[in-house]
Amino acid sequence: MPSQHLFFWLAAIFGLLADRLTKDWVMASFQLRESRPLWEGVFHFTYVENPGAAFSIFQEGGEWLRWLSLAVSLGLALWAWFGPSMTRWEQWGYGFIFSGALGNGIDRFAAGRVVDFLDFRLINFPVFNMADVFINVGIVCLLIAGLWPPPRRSRSLESEDLTEPHDSQ
Repeated sequence: MPSQHLFFWLAAIFGLLADRLTKDWVMASFQLRESRPLWEGVFHFTYVENPGAAFSIFQEGGEWLRWLSLAVSLGLALWAWFGPSMTRWEQWGYGFIFSGALGNGIDRFAAGRVVDFLDFRLINFPVFNMADVFINVGIVCLLIAGLWPPPRRSRSLESEDLTEPHDSQ
């Protein structure tokens, strides 16, 4: 793995492990549709299975979503492996998006549905999972990378780096 994209791979591994461990915990500890409040009426763990995409769209005929997850995952892995240098924010962003796409893709290929369990009831938000969280964290990282790019080195500094040092006598 190229060291120039170390933060991509760290985000990818961390995100995928967190996603898989939490989904495995929910499937082992909850019955389907069981809900346990952490803060009654605000935030619950609720085990649901979603054959579609975000907000339960494409529940019917969403078979193509598994292929989309695979294509995004492969594309991002190839980009990190063979692509140009990325800033740290870009590496974190693409790495987290990769982990989310791969995490939900694994669910879609293995079972034809995604395990969701994070349930914010205060705002009546659809139930989601850690892969979804990491995709959104990745998007925020990419927004930061785009809005606050790293400072560029001045042209005079770049040319000085290319020249041989001079002896001053």
